[in-house]
Amino acid sequence: MILFDYGHTLLYEPDIDTLRGERELFRFVRDNPNNVSPEQADAFAQELFRELDQARKDGFEVHEYPAFRYIYEYLGLTFRVSLEEAERIFFHAAFPGRVMPESRELLRSLKERGIRTAVISNISFSGSVLTERINAFLPENEFEFILASSEYCFRKPSPRLFRLALRKAGLEPEQVWYCGDNPVADVEGASRAGLYPVWFDSDVDRESRCGVHTAPPSCEHLHIRHWHQLLAVLDRLSQGKQ
Repeated sequence: MILFDYGHTLLYEPDIDTLRGERELFRFVRDNPNNVSPEQADAFAQELFRELDQARKDGFEVHEYPAFRYIYEYLGLTFRVSLEEAERIFFHAAFPGRVMPESRELLRSLKERGIRTAVISNISFSGSVLTERINAFLPENEFEFILASSEYCFRKPSPRLFRLALRKAGLEPEQVWYCGDNPVADVEGASRAGLYPVWFDSDVDRESRCGVHTAPPSCEHLHIRHWHQLLAVLDRLSQGKQ
């Protein structure tokens, strides 16, 4: 089985703009007694998430729902849509999605080879929103499950999400590879859990990832820049070559 990260692995999110997300969500405001602007809501949200950064660095995840509740109740805002729909509106406006090159071809080839697939993502947004996006952009995928850290308290590189995936798959660590772009969260995290890590070091939209740790992983791993390189390795292994 091969497990995948989401962001900058299967899909990427160019032109992230949380203020754009607030402006779109404000179209659905029902009550705004304090005359809060989208700019004020965005600044307050950024302040809140900066406070939550340490918990994330310690390997814990915060779901978007309680964050949304705190932000908008504190600001006195109510909406004409449900919390779930508010999340969806904000997510799609603030974090537009695109398919990473060769992702569709890769998944098609893995299916033909009989290799099982699934996803583990560090994301504060709900698993349902993440699943909807992946299915919309990669409709022919056959992922057995999609794990969002928001639903399980823990973030990679904590081994807990990897161990949960192994349980769900019914496999041992040595039977599973994990592919991701983050050298620490994805590559070193998978290695610590006993999976074989693949560092997907793509140049796509690299400028948006300036805050991501890019030093090489400190563990044994396979380093690739394009998905056809992974398929070439699988071909060599199937032919008994190293």
